[in-house]
Amino acid sequence: MARLVTLLRRRGAVVTARAALQTALAAEHAAVYVYGVLGARTSRSAQPELHADLTAAYVAHRGERDRLVRAIRDLGAAPAAAEPAYQVPEPLDGPAVVRGVAAQLESDCSSTWGWVVAGTEDALRAEAVSALIRAAVRELVFRGTPEMFPGADEHADR
Repeated sequence: MARLVTLLRRRGAVVTARAALQTALAAEHAAVYVYGVLGARTSRSAQPELHADLTAAYVAHRGERDRLVRAIRDLGAAPAAAEPAYQVPEPLDGPAVVRGVAAQLESDCSSTWGWVVAGTEDALRAEAVSALIRAAVRELVFRGTPEMFPGADEHADR
């Protein structure tokens, strides 16, 4: 996800609200899929806090996805369908690795939402800012330390 946004930024692509929202929808489809895998690889009894954090993130991304579907339809477009599967880093051999994957996923979503902020106006932009903040907070849950400029890859970890 972050690679797509970085590539589009480098190419100086013109960002329309519809294209920005479709890009965010693709990111949210991927997040829902990956969180499903991460949750399935985490024991609810052995790691209850991690499992609860993953479940909360999964539910949050489903909500983001559903809001995007409505917003895209409101613009008169057909929402992009989810891919049949997404690449998940392997091996997922322990809670620390799962937390790291979840933190990177939220970082990627923050970057995508930052790009949406640049391509929208008014109410859509306000919602994109809120979504970026929500992703940054979820990243903090998994990462444990704050990022200086969440969603701005060029300023990450300064």
